[in-house]
Amino acid sequence: MLAVGHLWDAQMNLYHLVQFLVLVANKATRTSDNICQLAVEATEMECCRRQLVPYGEQRFLQLYNHLAGRIRPRKFPIGIFTLYTIFFILISLSVFLFHLRNISGDESQPLLSVESRSGQVQTLQVPDGQLWDPPNSHGLHLCVKPTAKYKGAQGFDRYLTVRSNGGLNQMRTGIADMVAVAHMMNATLVIPQLDKRSFWRDSSVFSDIFDELHFIESLKGDVRVVKELPKNLETVPRARKHFTLWSGVAYYEEMKRLWNDYQVIHVAKSDSRLANNDLPLDIQRLRCRALYRALRFSPPIETLGKRLVERLRSRGGRYIALHLRYEKDMLSFTGCTYGLTDAESEELRIMRENTNHWKVKKINATEQRSGGFCPLTPKEVGIFLQALGYPTSTQIYIAAGEIYGGNTHLSELSARFPDLIFKESLATPEELKAFSNHASQTAALDYMVSVESDVFVPSHSGNMARAVEGHRRFLGHRKTINPDRKGLVEIFDKMETGELDEGPSLSNLVQRMHKSRQGAPRKRHGSLPGVKGRARFRTEESFYENPYPECICGSRRKLEIT
Repeated sequence: MLAVGHLWDAQMNLYHLVQFLVLVANKATRTSDNICQLAVEATEMECCRRQLVPYGEQRFLQLYNHLAGRIRPRKFPIGIFTLYTIFFILISLSVFLFHLRNISGDESQPLLSVESRSGQVQTLQVPDGQLWDPPNSHGLHLCVKPTAKYKGAQGFDRYLTVRSNGGLNQMRTGIADMVAVAHMMNATLVIPQLDKRSFWRDSSVFSDIFDELHFIESLKGDVRVVKELPKNLETVPRARKHFTLWSGVAYYEEMKRLWNDYQVIHVAKSDSRLANNDLPLDIQRLRCRALYRALRFSPPIETLGKRLVERLRSRGGRYIALHLRYEKDMLSFTGCTYGLTDAESEELRIMRENTNHWKVKKINATEQRSGGFCPLTPKEVGIFLQALGYPTSTQIYIAAGEIYGGNTHLSELSARFPDLIFKESLATPEELKAFSNHASQTAALDYMVSVESDVFVPSHSGNMARAVEGHRRFLGHRKTINPDRKGLVEIFDKMETGELDEGPSLSNLVQRMHKSRQGAPRKRHGSLPGVKGRARFRTEESFYENPYPECICGSRRKLEIT
């Protein structure tokens, strides 16, 4: 609209110029006594032009044609007034062309959003498709079927019992790993026990969260799964093992020697016990079948989860699922205190000191934040989403537990995006009653809503963020915007010192920074350069964060592209 206004002014200025030149041409043969009269007439024409502008372009053209028909230039000899006329034409055309160049420059700049005209922060207006459309999947598709060489497990008289550890998604990926381990060790897998001693203190058993019968049936061709140990083996001695982190096939081949002395092996922890890379293709695909097919949530969770998605769709169609990991346990564990009061920071420090299985007690909060290891604050998330171009009317589902500090901190996000939605506002108290005091079950609801969202945005790269991103890649590379927290902190610090303001410049910077962080197909990242020994495994991208290329396939040409 700004460019159109400039163009209209330029047209009216040109019209004034034509009128003035016609008058000059008709008066060129007059004597010098008429010069003052000529100036008066030109002034009258200017007044006429100003009066015509409000009536619009169509009225202007009608009156212009009327004037052009009445004013006919006379023939006149070359003289001083003709030279003046040529001079005025050259000068006026130069000014006009310069003005057009400015108009063209204005049009080349991105338009400001509508919100900027109402006094709010100016942002770049982003095409709707850029905000919501999934990235190009290049025709890639799921591929989880076993190869022709694959064989199911044979060891029906050997049993693997497992105690899963961690929160919901740490347990889910650990259980999927144990399915693969049972297959490699020719063992029967007993339905795993869930963690009841973690921060969440959830008393749920396997069947409360997962569809137990479906889990057993769907893995029938891969691993034998039973609900419990046979009665005659409940009291026999067991080998108790903490399998080594990120182990490969050779390690578990070695572990088979335990069958020489034991009929039951108990695995004390299940998380990250299998390597991310360099495993046989059939093992990797078994992990995908276990996580994405066999570990289906229990019927009550599945029913309510689908209902929540339907209600979100009926409220406003598209929505962002925001995994706002601004919860007490995460802030305490990471030592991130930016934006908190001294009392809040001290509370988190005491919690960290009193949690025995958190090994690191002294943490430099400033270094954590500048390194990109802290979750984004609610305020930072609001700035980030607004800079990406999402309108303030966007539906945002908060996939999280209790936000630390409650509305005190959350209001810094809701001030920018008022339509924040929690499962407590979507479901009735009666619907949620069965899940109360069961953090893993309510986390499963958040997981389902997040996987089905149009856009998923995690504020921190924790277990749920990685699991949801991997699942969305598996389902067709649904749009997942992974914030560059380290880069964003540098931007936020510049804003704090006044070096950078909110507006088009910030939006352009943030959008360019995240152009390649939106869930497009790519191969899994390996370890960081320079990291040696077993430490390199810790820096690898998790298999469950990106199961490409083992469980996502395409033509050879397309695989080379990605």
